Amino acid sequence: MSTTATHLAPTEQPSPPAPSHGLRTGWIMMASGWSANQFSALLGSYRSELGFSESAVTGLFALYVIGLIPGLLVGGPLADRIGRRPVALTALALNLVSTGLLMLGAGATAWVPPGRFLTGASAGALLAAGSAWIKELSSPPYVAEGAPASMASRRAGLFVSAGFASGGLAAALIAEWAPHPLITAYLPHALLAAGAGLAARRSPETVPAGMSRPAGLSRTAGVSSPAGLSRPAVPRRLAGLSRLAGLSRPAGQSNPAVPHRPAVPAAPAVPAAPSPPDDAARPGKHFRRAVLPLAPWIFAAPATGFVTLPALVHGSLVYTGVATAVVPGAGLLIQPAARRLAARHRLATAVAALTAITAGLALAVPAVKADQQLLALAAAAILGAGYGLALTHGLTEVTAIAPPRRLARITAYFWTVAYVGMFTPYAFTLLSGPGALSPPVILTGMAALAALTCGLLIALNFRTGPR
Repeated sequence: MSTTATHLAPTEQPSPPAPSHGLRTGWIMMASGWSANQFSALLGSYRSELGFSESAVTGLFALYVIGLIPGLLVGGPLADRIGRRPVALTALALNLVSTGLLMLGAGATAWVPPGRFLTGASAGALLAAGSAWIKELSSPPYVAEGAPASMASRRAGLFVSAGFASGGLAAALIAEWAPHPLITAYLPHALLAAGAGLAARRSPETVPAGMSRPAGLSRTAGVSSPAGLSRPAVPRRLAGLSRLAGLSRPAGQSNPAVPHRPAVPAAPAVPAAPSPPDDAARPGKHFRRAVLPLAPWIFAAPATGFVTLPALVHGSLVYTGVATAVVPGAGLLIQPAARRLAARHRLATAVAALTAITAGLALAVPAVKADQQLLALAAAAILGAGYGLALTHGLTEVTAIAPPRRLARITAYFWTVAYVGMFTPYAFTLLSGPGALSPPVILTGMAALAALTCGLLIALNFRTGPR
């Protein structure tokens, strides 16, 4: 064993099991969610303080997604190649810079578009690298064996949702009562991002240097070994020569022509979360069937709840802030039900998500017609529950089907398709322009589309049974 130990690089050994790694790193995801939603709550201030038009503020909202998609598509593969830690911490630093640009925008509006774009780009890279990093830090060997495997796949989504819920409400309350709202409302995120970065710096890298795979996983699928240990292979030529020389050995005896290989203990098996579906060997096919139809609704639903509906019922700044907290807050509260549904059937969470989104959009129709703010808030809460269920389903499925060496990449693809739904408020504004469709008609069409998506998801996966 002494010869084997010389091959170990100190930087390639995983840290001892420490449940705090995943929790401590999760704060970077909360900072990402906070940066996205703090702007949403300030849309009214940008209209009143800086004179932005409705199309301008919704365009700035969409600009976040335009920056986020390349951030995801670059950040995911890069995190698989060079490691989760450098990509996530660099993206967090850029996320902090983007908030600084938005604060400068209070005095010079030219800083607002680049600040908003950089917020999206940095948040995208942070979502891709951070989600994979937190998932791996929440799994063996970084936590004790036997820890709930389902938490590893959901933890990143929970922290993002917490950032969504608290960022918008805090920004709205500060903007309502504090001086210089378009500066002071951004200060909490600056403090959160700085603190999250300091906390995450203590977390280890999960992709050893020179290896494009998480620690603890070997190159051969299904065979695991401790991080940094390579299985000393017997040269093929040497093995062939030993057979030619007649050095075959009886059972229980070692071959003198082949150097003795010390046994390499297998790493503890990492429980899957959830059990891979029947077509998990083809992750692309399963992604198209079980994730792709649902993914755009993951953010189309909450964006409708905290951006579109408050404007349609003439909500105040505080009302908008409450809506931005209620929507993701409902997504957090629905998590116990999401776990129970997932235990029953692989698609149960997705079907429940689309059912809730359909119901929320349907309830929004009479709320907008009657200009009822409380009814609109109830509809937003139902949309938030649908968001929480959909996000849980998406992250869980991606974790189950993604090969370890491509976890960040496939996670990035998932977030990219999900964030397409953030264009919904901008599309809503275009469709409801003068002489176009009325808001109740658009909401009715969206409800019908969500119901059709639910039927499509069931049809594409009807052969797949319970877990």
